[in-house]
Amino acid sequence: MSTTMNPIPGPKGLPFSGNLFAFRKDPLGFLTKVQREYGDVVYIRFGPSRHVYLISDPEQIKDILLTKQHAFHKAKGLQTAKAVVGEGILTSEGEKHMRQRRLLQPSFRKDRIGQYAEAMVDYTEHMLQTWRPGETRIVTEDMMQLTLDIITHTMFGTGITSGINEIGHAIEVGMKYVSHKASSFLDIPESIPTKSNVEFKRSAQTLDRVIFNIIEERRKKPDANREDLLSMLLKARDEETGTGMSDKQVRDEVMTIFLAGHETTANTLSWTWYLLSQNPEAEQKFHEELDRVLGGRRPTHDDIDQLKYTRQIVWESMRVYPAVWAVNRQVVKEVEIGGRLYKPGDTLMMSQFVMHRNPKYYEEADRFLPERFEGDLLKQIPQFGYFPFGGGPRVCIGNHFALMEATLLLATIGSRYKLRLAPDHHEVRPEPLVTLRPKNGLKMVVTARKE
Repeated sequence: MSTTMNPIPGPKGLPFSGNLFAFRKDPLGFLTKVQREYGDVVYIRFGPSRHVYLISDPEQIKDILLTKQHAFHKAKGLQTAKAVVGEGILTSEGEKHMRQRRLLQPSFRKDRIGQYAEAMVDYTEHMLQTWRPGETRIVTEDMMQLTLDIITHTMFGTGITSGINEIGHAIEVGMKYVSHKASSFLDIPESIPTKSNVEFKRSAQTLDRVIFNIIEERRKKPDANREDLLSMLLKARDEETGTGMSDKQVRDEVMTIFLAGHETTANTLSWTWYLLSQNPEAEQKFHEELDRVLGGRRPTHDDIDQLKYTRQIVWESMRVYPAVWAVNRQVVKEVEIGGRLYKPGDTLMMSQFVMHRNPKYYEEADRFLPERFEGDLLKQIPQFGYFPFGGGPRVCIGNHFALMEATLLLATIGSRYKLRLAPDHHEVRPEPLVTLRPKNGLKMVVTARKE
């Protein structure tokens, strides 16, 4: 535990499990409640010996993610995620992480990702051909399939079909497994044939089979003219050593990009359609901008800077329902943060969901108000008062890709349709798994904007 002159306050909890069951019952509600009751540093105990500190002070978050980040490793949740994504940029540490980031960075430059804009709109229009005015859609499933199609195209280019549909299901199984295992204090080895372990192993074998087969085929038949992400990964060379990636390293990065490149954006889009359906004034301004800027034509990459309100909608959606709702760091060497000393083994938790709804930084924090981003809000609040993509050396490498994709997809769909919750829809609640998604999906009615 940390040493400090004054004990760090926090909820009492149960004798053996501590606060674990209260957290697992309602993670978002629990974290929000304890922050408001106990302040910007809260002590939480998970199980008999896991000491967690919820940090909600932006300067301390900056120290953890940026200034003193060398004192930390990613904590249990993302260490568990290695079972799915391996040692990719999301989970690797230290020099290995920095090397992988150097290899990947050129593939995600703004000028490079712009070439994918046309394909993003193409796939969206193809999806819209299957929609009919008045019908009810499971919009969460549509957005997940759409972003999976787009990341498949940007990762592998055209002509890849074998095994792709299996990837989406296998990732879904893997992420639920990781989410459950990360929040449990009973660490059941993967070798024990429980139902979840057997299902997870099967999904992991599927992922390896599909991805390694594609890598093998690409190695056998290289094409210098291909510009998909896989080709860039295979051609990438470290500026310092001149070496490239092994098949295992490429596989791990492919899996990481697949997860981050469709799951998070799909959730952001789903939440955005829900938020727009509940806020008619924002929806009307959104439609007016689309009509003014696009005039009925399809959006292009050149339109993004003109779609200012559409981008504000994306930013506000990520504030209200951040796809990544919390990040954890485990102390690996003694470190002082905010005047308190933390020991190796301590876990420091930072929640985007809690920070983004903190009334200290946002007026009417629980309301959906895209207009709050019109001025220089992000300069007025502390740097880590808003951090949907994380921060520091580990900030999401695909943030520009995600923002471009979300903006173009919203513009393409919003030009033709508006969505409303189905009359028999259940209560909409967030489900905080590895990412934050609408629990049980969103059933929405498709309405044509213009007949």
